[in-house]
Amino acid sequence: MADEVIVLETTKGEVVIGLRPDLAPGHVARIKELVAEGFYNGVPFHRVIEGFMAQTGDPTGTGMGGSGKKLKAEFNRQPHKRGTVSMARAASPDSGDSQFFICFADARFLDGQYTVWGEVISGMDNVDQIKRGEPVKDPDTIVKATLRAQEA
Repeated sequence: MADEVIVLETTKGEVVIGLRPDLAPGHVARIKELVAEGFYNGVPFHRVIEGFMAQTGDPTGTGMGGSGKKLKAEFNRQPHKRGTVSMARAASPDSGDSQFFICFADARFLDGQYTVWGEVISGMDNVDQIKRGEPVKDPDTIVKATLRAQEA
């Protein structure tokens, strides 16, 4: 179980993500920095594919934006399954920045090619309600993202 969690207050309700620094310490550290800065507040879910995943983390909402700091890939053996939180990237393995996605269902074809850094531990029913589209018209958003210690 994660020592710390990120709470996403979304337009569909609360989503709690358990952090996995054991899998991706660099990514978890960067995500925590971005959350502390308020980077994710008001950011849309810009790419949401039925049966696959909901992607967010781009303040421009175009899929082309980010924080401007690329991360070295930390690919791991954690499977991409329902509730997995993983870093989005461009073609280069070391192009992850601030965008991430939450899997609606198993997506094992992504295993070993994207950095898994967390898992939804509550609120997956709210993730399921996020409006679909590529791009999404009038998208759901992360109203506010906060970091907190996990209750024992």
